[in-house]
Amino acid sequence: MRKVLTTAAVAALAIGGLAGFAAPAAQAAAASHGCPSGAVCIYPGAGWNGDRPTHFYYSYGAHNLRDMYGVHRVYNNQTDGATVRTCTGYNGTGCQGYMGPGWYIDKDLSPINSITLQP
Repeated sequence: MRKVLTTAAVAALAIGGLAGFAAPAAQAAAASHGCPSGAVCIYPGAGWNGDRPTHFYYSYGAHNLRDMYGVHRVYNNQTDGATVRTCTGYNGTGCQGYMGPGWYIDKDLSPINSITLQP
């Protein structure tokens, strides 16, 4: 009986320890740098612009960009592993790479005409 209780206590501690790791993941999905959870945000210039993004994108699919020239910061604050791509063509054509949640890039958007969000 003692071995069973010890094993159960170790298992409970292990489960509790794993539950502790879920909190940082949930925090990572919270609003960050002014970008709401679940969004892809674009900031003017190569910085966080005082945590004030100028563009927000929430829905999956292609989003055409207008009047974005020079370097901007693109930040993926989506959840559940959703990615974002930058594309040279309109309507999500000529796309490059996949950027996962929590990542950002400072990129010249002059040749970029759209972005895509995908699960």
